[in-house]
Amino acid sequence: MSEYNIIMSSNESTVVAEYTPEQKKSDAYQSEAALENEFIRLLSGQGYDYITIHNEKQLIDNLRNQLQKLNNYTFTDSEWERFFGECIASNNDGILEKTRKIQEDYIQVLNCDDGTQKNIYLINKKDIHNNYLQVINQYEESEGKHKTRYDVTVLVNGLPLVHIELKRRGVAIREAFNQIKRYQRDSFWAASGLYEYIQLFVISNGTNTKYYSNTTRNSHIKEANGSAKSKKTSNSFEFTSYWADGNNKVISDLVDFTKTFFAKHTILNILTKYCVVTFW
Repeated sequence: MSEYNIIMSSNESTVVAEYTPEQKKSDAYQSEAALENEFIRLLSGQGYDYITIHNEKQLIDNLRNQLQKLNNYTFTDSEWERFFGECIASNNDGILEKTRKIQEDYIQVLNCDDGTQKNIYLINKKDIHNNYLQVINQYEESEGKHKTRYDVTVLVNGLPLVHIELKRRGVAIREAFNQIKRYQRDSFWAASGLYEYIQLFVISNGTNTKYYSNTTRNSHIKEANGSAKSKKTSNSFEFTSYWADGNNKVISDLVDFTKTFFAKHTILNILTKYCVVTFW
């Protein structure tokens, strides 16, 4: 298993140990579909399980199975319905509450059918490699303002925690950033709102790749509601970050970015140890 340890982080970039770029670059994949397929192939080669999930029922069924595996416990149907409705998809929870559940309150209490209580982990922060990584693509959301179809999503224990939006080579990655803003407006909140659990976003056109946190997305909501008045906020594209190696060389090609940022050791460390929570 490849490990790319983080050695420094700033607002502009995150630095990992030295990385030797791949000979094969993303410009070999001209179309968005070809780039997406290659990206998924790379993730599969790094230990991610590729699964076919295109609707919410499939997503929820898979979430139940992954949490059962993580916690070595089998929910009864009534237990799962109660746990899902109260602890995962409560109508009272938004991005802030869901972020808190991933970063701080990741142990939720299940009220069992027999009257006892059991701790259920949403993510294992003590032994990060006991978490299960899956990748899905072309997930369809039909209950938002418009029907939408997302590019690629990484599931951690069944929860969508990292979303990747791709554009074909030659299209500015700002378009991918704007696409995610439209998803926030139109659909991430729809149905059970599981896509509001996303902690990190990655945007790429193959040759240029950046990432940013859900804090950036939440700031957009505040701006849309008129509660943020500053000209430049964390919703600005300028707050997206590059990924770099120990020599401060930016890793912008999607192939190289995937080999490092999405190495299981690295992405799990970012999600569990390097996400700094500010309850805005």
